[in-house]
Amino acid sequence: MSGITPDVVEAHGLSPEEYERVLHALGREPNLVELGIFSVMWSEHCSYKSSRFHLKKLPTEAPWVICGPGENAGVIDIGDGQAAIFKMESHNHPSYIEPYQGAATGVGGILRDVFTMGARPVANMNALRFGRPDHPKMKHLVQGVVAGIGGYGNCVGVPTVGGETNFHRAYDGNILVNAMTVGVADADKIFYSAATGVGNPIVYVGSKTGRDGIHGATMASADFGEDSEEKRPTVQVGDPFTEKLLIEACLELMATDAIVAIQDMGAAGLTSSSVEMATNGKAGIRLDMNKVPCREEGMTPYEMMLSESQERMLMVLKPGKEAMAEAIFRKWELDFAVIGEVTDTRHMVLEFNGEVVCDIPLGPLAADAPEYERPYLSKDEYKAWAKVPALSGVPEKTDIRADLLKLMASPDLASRRWIWEQYDSQVGADTLQLSGGDAAVVRVHGTQKALAISTDCTPRYCYADPYEGGKQAIAEAYRNLCAVGATPLAVTNCLNFANPQRPEIMAQFVGCLQGMGDACRALDFPIVSGNVSLYNESKATGGGSAILPTPAIGGVGILTDYSKMATIALKEGAQKILLIGANPKVGPEIGQSKWLEVCCGKEAGPPPKVDLALEKRNGELVRQLIDKGLVTAVHDVSDGGILVAVTEMALAGGMGAQLQTIAFEDYVDSEKARHAWSLFAENQGRYLVTEPIDSHIVEKLANDAGVGCCFIGWTGGDAIRIGPDEETTVAEISLAELREASESFFRDWMEV
Repeated sequence: MSGITPDVVEAHGLSPEEYERVLHALGREPNLVELGIFSVMWSEHCSYKSSRFHLKKLPTEAPWVICGPGENAGVIDIGDGQAAIFKMESHNHPSYIEPYQGAATGVGGILRDVFTMGARPVANMNALRFGRPDHPKMKHLVQGVVAGIGGYGNCVGVPTVGGETNFHRAYDGNILVNAMTVGVADADKIFYSAATGVGNPIVYVGSKTGRDGIHGATMASADFGEDSEEKRPTVQVGDPFTEKLLIEACLELMATDAIVAIQDMGAAGLTSSSVEMATNGKAGIRLDMNKVPCREEGMTPYEMMLSESQERMLMVLKPGKEAMAEAIFRKWELDFAVIGEVTDTRHMVLEFNGEVVCDIPLGPLAADAPEYERPYLSKDEYKAWAKVPALSGVPEKTDIRADLLKLMASPDLASRRWIWEQYDSQVGADTLQLSGGDAAVVRVHGTQKALAISTDCTPRYCYADPYEGGKQAIAEAYRNLCAVGATPLAVTNCLNFANPQRPEIMAQFVGCLQGMGDACRALDFPIVSGNVSLYNESKATGGGSAILPTPAIGGVGILTDYSKMATIALKEGAQKILLIGANPKVGPEIGQSKWLEVCCGKEAGPPPKVDLALEKRNGELVRQLIDKGLVTAVHDVSDGGILVAVTEMALAGGMGAQLQTIAFEDYVDSEKARHAWSLFAENQGRYLVTEPIDSHIVEKLANDAGVGCCFIGWTGGDAIRIGPDEETTVAEISLAELREASESFFRDWMEV
């Protein structure tokens, strides 16, 4: 008797139908070790069983893509024999339960995904979503997550250079912590995970295995109940100093010819790493569990295989290279053990105390894992379910001064200085632009090139219209890269959604992916890596609380000459401010805008439309203007519209601006009277640029390119002044007042 009861099966997260598949795959009942392995490999987190069908539709190829989805991270060619390697992943559930270690180990895991492929990590980014600031748990969660990200990244010596942080009640019971790492490697020295060569030794390196993190992947594949506090043992504990040693040891061994394959032990630990290596190499694997380095007495094979202890790697070495490899890892004071060998059986065989304790065919574990085409609502059915209020009762005129101050002090638009000052952004001495701009920029060491990186998503758009929201998430990442002068190359993503077994949630997932795919194809911006995080909802908040659909996008682009990089800061007085992407055919789109939410108390209307052809045309023009040195500052227009974008440029440069609304009303508001609508609308595909007073080339080049462009004002002074013309002032707000508003939220909340 194996002792596998229906209760044991349910506790492992497998449905009765899935357990029947296990019985069929084995031709017998599994033992507990085998059941545990099926449980984690068939979890949503590892198998993508609800999402694989739709993920296959995303565009993943381009001439510059070296390796797309399927490996630890995506790889793109950045010229001169070099490659950028990057990925974004989630650590949502662990960070809600234990915010410091949840966030810290999220950073550690994504770092390993990148350096396991041969890259030296050069930049960390993040995308964070929290609930309402007045929620009793939220301050603790924000403090813990930010400290965890900073604590790990700072200690491991990789700069944290940017990210995004948003707040919404939908994340009260389930915060999102998405971490992204970018690394650089020689294009001819990329390491992959396929285990090959019958008899080749399988080697375990890094930290010892403990009992922390057992069943972490299964926990991350279910929604939260009332017992989230009891799940603390499923959260791993990280050690960034060991990770730093592991990076250096792996890169040193990679400089030799010893490694056949390498894989980090991430979700599902030793199980997923060994299964993925053997599956990718179309081989088998035999492990002697008595040889696994353990830090606790009496650990069982079940515990060893399912532990998610951090800072561990699995390698296949060439025969005869073991002693050399061991010497390197011992020098770096890390564990090293030969724990098995590659076989030709296409089975995973585990031995313990001289007995076989697991014998599973690899096909059913990985390639033949369950795949579901979950039912989802049609667009009309989703619209009826979502019940997004229509735009009605929105004031045409408001107190613009009061509205701007309120927006700049709101949680989503306030300065993030309290956050990024906790991150070491300068370690490595290659950071050229960090938090506060449109994209982070990091020099490729020893070259004139730089990588631009941005994380983007507007979940409120995705909820109101999943297809348009998916398009917009890609388009905004593209726009932010263009705004610093970088050519957008590729995307990684972290697809955060609620329970896929609900047709309305699956409609969000399918709609967002359709929008993302169309945008990527139109913008030549392929998706090369990513992660899916489902079941992000909580019963603990009462009645079931689903997050907003949040397909976080990480975009990477290349600057061939970083000396031409653009920034958002206004540089000099009496320069012209121009709006690129002005479109006289489209009135101000205020649906789902920050102004509507913060100043009018409404989450209503459709999100702004994304015209992908215009996005591409406008972005290409902006890159051309930056490359030719024709503009002195650039900023994309997003949350809060034109007026918030101008304010951000002014605060970054310590210089005011005068906006003449009559100059651009023909482009953004045919009725001319509704200043608030024109100033705060979030129409897409737009940029603000500044041009020297005696230059008149930008509008000409825009006209030649078929891009809408209009003059909207001047730089100068110590205030933002708004009026129809030079003589008339509708509103005036000093930079000192705006800076105080911007800095006040985090300062007052955290009682700094």
